[in-house]
Amino acid sequence: MSIVLDPRRTVVFAGDSVTDCGRRTDPSGLGDGYVRNLYDDFGDNRPTVVNTGISGNRAVDLAARWADDVLAHDPALVSILIGINDTWRRYDENDPTTAESFEASYRALLDPLSCPVVLMEPFLLPVKDGQDAWREDLDPKLEVVRKLAVEYGAILVPTDVELSKQAASAGPAALAGDGVHPSPAGHRALADLWRQYVLD
Repeated sequence: MSIVLDPRRTVVFAGDSVTDCGRRTDPSGLGDGYVRNLYDDFGDNRPTVVNTGISGNRAVDLAARWADDVLAHDPALVSILIGINDTWRRYDENDPTTAESFEASYRALLDPLSCPVVLMEPFLLPVKDGQDAWREDLDPKLEVVRKLAVEYGAILVPTDVELSKQAASAGPAALAGDGVHPSPAGHRALADLWRQYVLD
């Protein structure tokens, strides 16, 4: 399944800091990450692009603001990238999110949508000591995202799989200096993957 973007309609990108990228202090509201890259890539015949990412969010936080930040835009397409904070908080604040709780929150995002949906895998490119161990927590959440993509007929962008492949040759720090937040090259790679799986 590929998507044709209607310039009369709205595309909403929802997520955490990887999507946010300073958009709340950016006059355009787009930030300087993959959403901005996609906006530029779409060209003059682009749809309205809305970025509602908020740094630090987990799936439960998205669910709490979903009606105002996503549904209110009457989107023709919703793209979701969430989950790394659901893992990270277990390790930096001893505040874990179970895979079951993550799935329940994610379903609360998907259930009210009546438009095509893109699910981007949360990803981890281990750079720091101990980050490899995060896989124990992240991998079950990745399986949730992949399962929900099938169940809800969403387009899955396998960002964890594909960025890990790129990191094997380029080095993880080239794509995400701390293993989580993309560099400019990492954001370019995210945008290219989105276009490949969604538009091509």
